[in-house]
Amino acid sequence: MSIAAVHRLVIHVKMVYSSFINLFFPHVILIVFLQAMAEKEVKEAFIRNLNGTSLAEVTLGLSLAPVVLINRSLILILYYQAKRTLPLPFPIISHLFLDFSVLILPLTLSCTILSSNILHVFTSLAFVSACGVCYICFTSTQSHAQPLQKSVRIFLQSHTQFNQVPFVTLFRVFVNVKTAISILAVDFAIFPRRYAKTETYGTGAMDFGVGAFVFANALVCPEARRKSISGSKMSHVTKQILSVWPLLALGFARFVSVKMTNYQEHVTEYGVHWNFFFTLATVRVLASVLLTFLPARQMWILGLVIGMFYQFILEATELKVFIMHNNDREKDFLHANKEGIFSLAGYVAIYLIGVQIGLYVMQPRSRVSEWLRMLLNLFLGSLVLFGCLHICQNLVEPVSRRSANFPFVLWTVAQSLYLLSCLGLADMVLLFSKRTSGCHAIPSSLNLYKKGADSDELSGKERGETERLCFIQAVSRNQLLFFLLANLMTGLTNSLVDTLSCSSSFSVCVLLLYMFINCLVMYVLHLCGITVKFW
Repeated sequence: MSIAAVHRLVIHVKMVYSSFINLFFPHVILIVFLQAMAEKEVKEAFIRNLNGTSLAEVTLGLSLAPVVLINRSLILILYYQAKRTLPLPFPIISHLFLDFSVLILPLTLSCTILSSNILHVFTSLAFVSACGVCYICFTSTQSHAQPLQKSVRIFLQSHTQFNQVPFVTLFRVFVNVKTAISILAVDFAIFPRRYAKTETYGTGAMDFGVGAFVFANALVCPEARRKSISGSKMSHVTKQILSVWPLLALGFARFVSVKMTNYQEHVTEYGVHWNFFFTLATVRVLASVLLTFLPARQMWILGLVIGMFYQFILEATELKVFIMHNNDREKDFLHANKEGIFSLAGYVAIYLIGVQIGLYVMQPRSRVSEWLRMLLNLFLGSLVLFGCLHICQNLVEPVSRRSANFPFVLWTVAQSLYLLSCLGLADMVLLFSKRTSGCHAIPSSLNLYKKGADSDELSGKERGETERLCFIQAVSRNQLLFFLLANLMTGLTNSLVDTLSCSSSFSVCVLLLYMFINCLVMYVLHLCGITVKFW
């Protein structure tokens, strides 16, 4: 074949190849694009138009947290009674495995394959806790020849000391952990639809997580911890505005990443451009302005007034119809993000009430009996708010996370007080078990006060070592990072796994691996003494 013929053949091949690319490749791109769009629409439809579950089921699910906390510590106490030493052998691995198995595993299974048997799960775990406490009390009273009634009476009059905010740390950690589990689990078919966020009205388990996050931040804000304002009030407000820049940065980063990756969105949750990071930042700024110029001790009144006035506006104007109408998002920024913007009123109300609760919880108390009285008041307060919620739902309207109406405010605060009181009671059970067994090295919010003896110094060293190996302490150290990591891992998992077509067993395995990675990162950072802060 001549060179000219070869040249003509090469040109012909190039023309055919070019025609093939021009004809076929755009269709391939179009098909891939349409498949991605179809998958996104299917996933969005999967999390829309949901009505939630009953208040009782949400409450029962929250009750698991204090029970698993007790079980985890009872295992350590029983080991100490048998071996007279802590921590466990191969401490780094064994404590991580223990915390993951006892704390994370039950919470994950209870909202997936065991969700239909949540009552049996709670009853079984509570029975194990009761048996463990009874065994410790029985063996300790036998060895010390001291009646149980006398031990209880002495315990109630004991003095306490604490280095952390009592019970609040536990509340914030478990809210974070439950949130981390739910934000990925909701994308799997094994996660009950009744637990997911509701479309318009209802009480889904994830709906409470949104409000509880705001409430948890309020419990530990500077005003709740009675930190005085340095400098002028305006400079303090400016400082608070500047302090929320990490949340704003995370909000913009989430917005850009979602739009660029075509990630599924629940638009009626916050809107087109808005997200939860923007809500957290804005609520913090608005509440700081109010707390700067008004006394913090009356914040619960202001919170209730804001919530009731917002509900009045919803009922007396067209605002409720405007928020619930979903076909006008192209008009402007307000129409596109109306849920996120107008729900700020409800979240500010929750935040202000949370500040008041934080002030009450962190009042100085020296005796166990005083702490128990405080926990009883929190529990009674939750019952009163549940009663008010029942009246509001019957006379006004049901709970709506979408608008953050007044019933949503009442429900969030009532559930938060219930969980806070239960976690506090669990901590008291642990404190009594520690005193009865003589094992003072178990991490807890409170510790009994003893004058400096050598044994106390030794138990203090053991306690410091077990706290260093404690997963709860690890998450508490880097809570914002844990939440951010969970969001990043959720997006990565969704990009690698077709969550809707996974089997039940594979879904649970993916969820457990996802949670183990999150826990492992926090655990390693804690062991290394690293606290990651963006401000």
